[in-house]
Amino acid sequence: MERPELPLAQLHAFVVLAEELHFGYAAARLGIAQPPLSQQIRRLEDKVGHPLFSRRPGRVTLTPAGRELLPAARRALTGLEAGLAATRAVGSGRAGRLRIGFAASLALTVLPGLLRTFRHQFPGVHLDIHEMTTAPQLAALHDHSIDIGLLREPPTHETELAFKTVLTEPFVAVLPSTHPLAAQRTVQLGQLADSPFVLLPRAVGPQLHDQITALCTAAGFTPQIAQHAVEWQTVCALVGTGLGVSIAPASIRRIRLKGVAFRRIEPATARTRVAVAWRDSDHNPLVAHLLAIVGHDPPDGT
Repeated sequence: MERPELPLAQLHAFVVLAEELHFGYAAARLGIAQPPLSQQIRRLEDKVGHPLFSRRPGRVTLTPAGRELLPAARRALTGLEAGLAATRAVGSGRAGRLRIGFAASLALTVLPGLLRTFRHQFPGVHLDIHEMTTAPQLAALHDHSIDIGLLREPPTHETELAFKTVLTEPFVAVLPSTHPLAAQRTVQLGQLADSPFVLLPRAVGPQLHDQITALCTAAGFTPQIAQHAVEWQTVCALVGTGLGVSIAPASIRRIRLKGVAFRRIEPATARTRVAVAWRDSDHNPLVAHLLAIVGHDPPDGT
């Protein structure tokens, strides 16, 4: 298929003249003199191979060829205008698609407010949300499958990704409601030494897993893991069945499950960090917009 070679300036001149049917009025509307307008129309007619206008003293009319070209010329100009507007919107970050990965537990804390604020400020942006744990988020950022990650305990040594803390929160003990320690308001970590544990596997969140086991080590014991679960909701559900106890971020208390009790732990100095992650080399304006919103969120939470 041969590519048409019709300059947009000539098409624009043709459409304006077809609407005005007067060289003087059309030239004034285009902001050019009449001779250059006549030259543009002649060049366009040469490319088409047929006259587009019938020229008579004091009167200009479209030829059949001109009437045939007019709708196509208008569509071409309208399509270009729409394409340029869309391009400018994407380039300025007012439109486009932002792919976000998030840890499931963050749906209980920062995610809803963050998404509401972003959608209010940028209604033309499509948000593509993916629930995933920390390790898959890091991999997805590296392979450009997502643009933003919301995760717990980001790695300390990372050269290609950047991180910004969204909030920090303490840990709580997750107990079966029938557990003897559930009768206490506060649990000493060492009191969990003889109980089996339900924890996330280290592979899905190495930093958080190591932080929890380090808390147990500091309390004088190594947790005996009876069961792994990938999501905190599942961890809590398994605890409720009596399979064991757990240590979890405090926001997990918002999961209301029958048979599960949440208690403060002592010592209460340790906190888990929630961070937003992105590629340090990414110049996507949508990423910058979301980071600006995160910058207005409070740094701490429970």
